[in-house]
Amino acid sequence: MKANKTLFYCTECGNEFPKWSGKCTACGTWNTVVERPAEPKRRTPAGRSSHIGAIDAGRKARPITELKAAEELRFATGMGELDRVLGGGAVKGSLVLVGGAPGIGKSTLMLQICSQLCSTGDVLYVSGEESEHQLKMRAERLDVCNSNLYVLSETNLSDILESVHALNPNVLIIDSIQTMFNDALETPPGSIGQVKDCTMTLMELAKREDVTVFVIGHVNKEGSIAGPKVLEHMVDCVLYFEGDQHMSYRILRAAKNRFGATNEIGVFEMVDSGLAEVPNPSETLLSGRPDDAPGTCVTCVMEGARPILAEIQALVSPTAYSNPRRTSNGLDYNRGSMLMAVLEKRGGLKLSNCDAYLNVIGGLNLDEPSADLAILIALASSYLDVPVDNHLAAIGEVGLTGELRSVQNIGQRLSEIQRLGFKKCVVPYQKTDKLVNMEGIELIRVKSIAQALQVILGSN
Repeated sequence: MKANKTLFYCTECGNEFPKWSGKCTACGTWNTVVERPAEPKRRTPAGRSSHIGAIDAGRKARPITELKAAEELRFATGMGELDRVLGGGAVKGSLVLVGGAPGIGKSTLMLQICSQLCSTGDVLYVSGEESEHQLKMRAERLDVCNSNLYVLSETNLSDILESVHALNPNVLIIDSIQTMFNDALETPPGSIGQVKDCTMTLMELAKREDVTVFVIGHVNKEGSIAGPKVLEHMVDCVLYFEGDQHMSYRILRAAKNRFGATNEIGVFEMVDSGLAEVPNPSETLLSGRPDDAPGTCVTCVMEGARPILAEIQALVSPTAYSNPRRTSNGLDYNRGSMLMAVLEKRGGLKLSNCDAYLNVIGGLNLDEPSADLAILIALASSYLDVPVDNHLAAIGEVGLTGELRSVQNIGQRLSEIQRLGFKKCVVPYQKTDKLVNMEGIELIRVKSIAQALQVILGSN
């Protein structure tokens, strides 16, 4: 009896190896090489193509100068926040991958946009996880009812393609890619071969027949899309739905977008009737902020072209252990530790004998250095037990010598701070400052963190 051949592949990048190794030589990650049976040659049933749209025999390469560049055909999805992340709306013939943890609201978002998409054409919603009756009940709860919305509970990709060719929809939604399988392969659904093959087939469908395809994908414990990393390289747009299941706010980010920027975010709130858009996230994230409470400071960060005000909270307390504890939620742990060291060395505050906890309200993840000054002010405020003025915000990057560096888009940030009622803002000092005549808000220009703490908290 002939033994079945096996191969080893990396779950991160999808590269195959003849034998196991602890480190993937292609992407450099550790403990990601796993074993699987070698895929047999594809068996294609009679009269059925393994992929759609085989290349025409007479098709050949042409000079790029002979091609006509048509404008992108965009259409609204009915969700302004989603359109913002996509770059102004969905593009006809594109393949969009939406990833997120289970229960975060991916299927809810996709079903909600069907209400608007059905007004301009047919939409086919294919679910491999729910029955058609379950989809009907969820659609009624979300108030999505339109005769142009077609639902199909199927996991066989060949049957799905037959339904697509029979219906010819404008938009196709697949929920989820890990449940789909191609019967031409003998590997189980969710395997690396099935995920790659199904995604490639859907990509060919989108490009050749101008069908906009939304694909839902689950994430693993590391937070990336389950399956091979090459899956993200195949699609046109990768969206990540983030947020805590125990919190009502959800954030949609673009990790890749061939038709727009990748630094935009969309903010949603989970309510009883589904996902509600949050057009003014700054005001929402600052609601419920305590008055005259030590250890809190507001800063303004840029998420794409949108300025967002974020509240940073800090708690500093003496520790009874030899190793103080450091915890950071929504901020980079290493950068938080670095700023604490700068505050102790350049600000004169003894934090080495204290536990320190940092938190960003609302589930935001701040990776912009413009929040450095607000972090230090919150830490110093908690350490000295002196509250910061409720109408004060802080913007600035902090260096290792304690100096303050300027940040980009300072005008937009100050306009957003002023719009939400703040009267003062701490900014880095600049010799050529064009914001001298900024009306309605007092600018406190400082050169170092020691000067900032002296002006704001009155520390020595």
